Amino acid sequence: MALKIAVCVKSVPDPNHYDKIKIDPVSKSLIREGIPSVINAADRHALELALTLKEHHGGEITTLSMGPPDAREQLYETLAMGADKAVLLSDRKLSGADTLATSYALSVLLKNLGSFDLILAGNESEDGATAHVPSQLGEWLGLPHIMDVIAADIEDGSHLTAHKEVEGGTAAYRLEFPCVVAVKKKINTVRHTTVWGLYEAEVKPLDVLSGGQLSGLNHDYVGLSGSPTQPGELRAVPRNRNAQPIEGTAEEVACAILAKLGALTQ
Repeated sequence: MALKIAVCVKSVPDPNHYDKIKIDPVSKSLIREGIPSVINAADRHALELALTLKEHHGGEITTLSMGPPDAREQLYETLAMGADKAVLLSDRKLSGADTLATSYALSVLLKNLGSFDLILAGNESEDGATAHVPSQLGEWLGLPHIMDVIAADIEDGSHLTAHKEVEGGTAAYRLEFPCVVAVKKKINTVRHTTVWGLYEAEVKPLDVLSGGQLSGLNHDYVGLSGSPTQPGELRAVPRNRNAQPIEGTAEEVACAILAKLGALTQ
């Protein structure tokens, strides 16, 4: 069975530069200028699974993402790793989206791209780490979906066997195509990008679409205004407290601390 596989990929700030991340005090969004972006780690493993399934069963892999124009670089890398085509949904009207608005926009993008047998994603993103999007995507699409997958393979050409990590062990599930599967990083080892892969990526299609080019997109459900989760107040924690040294033996220090705690509760 030749599979049509879609892999959702997120461009995230490089974890090695998290100390430089700032938050806009008005929009409450991340200020990413000057911070390099990389492919979300778990999404790399989702793509590796797609490449392995393609090698064993044939098919075509499309990587897709929603993000700023610079996310083209991360999608280009997926092409160099072995994906056949890539699509970036980039539109200022979609920015500021929470997980629900993000998953909705991705679901509409997938519907516009055609039918897929298997939709893969990483279990969670490095920056938000909510682990919401894969299951939300499955619900928007009305498809069977599963998360926390640590092993998967095609069973008989029409079903996927997925082993999901659960408390105390693993559980095996049999999913009919089409379905949405979110994988954990322990599922595999990601291959290295080769020079030949970089060369081939130059001639593979990488399309950039705006929200206006998607059929069926309801703008009430996208972007910051379409997100039911809104950021709250931001404030810096004051650091003007004075430290008071406590000296003496261990017993004397412990008694002094207990006395102070008791005074706070009175």
